[in-house]
Amino acid sequence: MFRLVRSGRRSAVSAIGGGRRSTDALSGVHPVARRFIIDMSYSAHFMDFKGSSIASSMKKLVVNKLSPNFRDAVSMQTVAVPTPGDADLLVRNRFVGINASDINYSAGRYDPSVKPPFDAGFEGIGEVVGLGLSASSRYTVGDTVAYFGSGAFAEYTVVPAKESVPVPAVKPEFLTLLVSGATAYIALKRLGDLAKGETVLVTAAAGGTGQFAVQFAKQAGCHVIGTCSSNEKAGFLKSIGCDRPINYTSEDLAKTLRKEYPQGVDVVYESVGGSVLELAVNCLAQKGRLIVIGFISGYQTASGIPPFRGGTLPVKLLQKSASIRGFFLPHFLSDYREALGSMMQMIAKGKLVCEVDCGDLAQEGKFVGLESVFRAVDYMYAGKNLGKVVVEVTPPPVSNSKL
Repeated sequence: MFRLVRSGRRSAVSAIGGGRRSTDALSGVHPVARRFIIDMSYSAHFMDFKGSSIASSMKKLVVNKLSPNFRDAVSMQTVAVPTPGDADLLVRNRFVGINASDINYSAGRYDPSVKPPFDAGFEGIGEVVGLGLSASSRYTVGDTVAYFGSGAFAEYTVVPAKESVPVPAVKPEFLTLLVSGATAYIALKRLGDLAKGETVLVTAAAGGTGQFAVQFAKQAGCHVIGTCSSNEKAGFLKSIGCDRPINYTSEDLAKTLRKEYPQGVDVVYESVGGSVLELAVNCLAQKGRLIVIGFISGYQTASGIPPFRGGTLPVKLLQKSASIRGFFLPHFLSDYREALGSMMQMIAKGKLVCEVDCGDLAQEGKFVGLESVFRAVDYMYAGKNLGKVVVEVTPPPVSNSKL
C-alpha cells in the first residue's frame, strides 16, 4: 500500500511500519501482518536531480587483492547504483582526488583486518541526487557537497549526511582541501608550533599537500624553503610565497641547506622518507620539530617503508632537543571542521591558492572518466604532477530546459 505525504512545498517520505492497527472498512477484519507504507513521491522528488534520470547501474573501482601495485590490486566493476539510507546522501561524483596513500590502502596497510574485496578512493565532490528522510532536514537534491571517506572511486557514492561538507560549487579546487589541505593545516597547527621568523622546510612542496604547507607557513610569518623536481615547479613555489625553492635535480639539497642555513631549520614538513628524512633530521635546528606526514618514496615497495638509517637518531635528537612528530589525519578528525571552515574562508577572500592537476599535460591527455584513475595514480608516482591530482569522473549534468 502506497501513500503520498506532502509536507510544505516538498514531498517527504514516510516508511511507516505498523502503528495503530486499522480496520478494513468493508470487511471489518483487522490485518494480521504489519504493512509497510512507502511514499513513492520520495523517489520522484528525492532521487531525480534536475529531471535527469539516475542510471540503474554504475562503475566503481574495487580492491580485489592486496598489493601496492594499484593496477594489480584494483579492477573496475559494474554494479547497481546504491540506495541511500535514512541519514545518507547519494552523491553523483563529478571529481575525485588522487592521494599517495591510495596504494597503501590497496595494499591493506591501514587496517589489516579488512579483506578484499573493498571499495577504493578517499575523497570526492559532486551533486546530491538522492537522500534519506533524516538527511533531507539538512540537504536537498541538487546540493553540492564534498566528502572524505571510503568508496570515492565510483560514479555514485553513498555518503553519511553528517560526514558531508557543503561547498559553493562543484569545483576541483574545493576537493583539494579535504585531505591535502586539511593535513597541512592541522599538522602545522597542532604539531608545528610555528612562530613568526622561524624557518620551515617543506619537502615535495609543489605537490598536493606541500603547496598548502608552504602557504600556511608563510601566513604564520615564517621563512619557507621548498623542495621540488623542476624549474617549472620552482616557479610555481615562488608564486605562492616560497622564499627559497630548491630544485633538487639541479642543486645538491644537503649542501645548499648547510651553506645557506647553517643554524638549521626550525620545522620540517616531510612526506618523502628515506634519504630525504635522514637529511631533514640532520638539518634540524636546536628545538627543531620534524613532522612526518608520509614517506612516499617507499609506498610502492613490498614493505611500504623506505630504508632509513636511524641508529644515531636518539643522539641527534638529544643533542638538539629536537623532536619527530607523526601525523595521520584520521587521528585528528576533531580538528577537521574548523580546518575546512577556515580554508573555505581563505579561498573566499582570495588568500589561498589551490593548484589542481587534471592531467592536461599528461601524455594520454586529461584525466576524464573513472578509468583514468589508474593513469592518474601512475602520473603522480612518476612525480609529474604540479598540485593536487584530480580526475573528472562525469561531465556536468545537462539541463533539459530549453530556456
